[in-house]
Amino acid sequence: MNGFARALAVEKLTPEQFVQVLATLHMLGAAGAGIELSALTTQSLVDVVARSSREQVKALAEHPVLRPVFLDEIFRRMSEHLHPDRARHVDVVVSWRFPSPTSEDGYDRYQTVIEDGLCVSSTDLTRTPDTTITLSVDDFIRMATGNAAVATMFVTGKVKVKGEYAPAVRLSSYFNVPKPTGTDSTH
Repeated sequence: MNGFARALAVEKLTPEQFVQVLATLHMLGAAGAGIELSALTTQSLVDVVARSSREQVKALAEHPVLRPVFLDEIFRRMSEHLHPDRARHVDVVVSWRFPSPTSEDGYDRYQTVIEDGLCVSSTDLTRTPDTTITLSVDDFIRMATGNAAVATMFVTGKVKVKGEYAPAVRLSSYFNVPKPTGTDSTH
């Protein structure tokens, strides 16, 4: 098992303690201490989420500072984990909407563009989307780290799709996300 996830022992923390540990890690990075979330491997982040309870991930998703940090980090890493061979002939623009009580229109928004085997994600929403996906941030964090069954989320209505449905269903197949190690990821 990954050393960071094991050392953190997230399953023993309350949601408040879990958020405090991650907020402290983020503050250390912002202060230039050389310890920061963006330096953690994707495997470490996947394992932390796998070992976390639903309540812990929900608390993270509701935290006013950590929410955008984790969303930005996940979207930043999408290009690193795109499988170019699977996405070579893909041309798709996906807009993401995450309900947010603090946003002007009620949503945090991101956009992912996959073209010619390349992926770019950002909050720059200049492209017309082929599909728009709406889901909660906590469900997105679990889904993006391979800690939730994407098909189940569609079937149960946790993922809402507007526009073309096929790109939304195929999207996860274009990425190589590390699998959680040494834990049951069905929290």
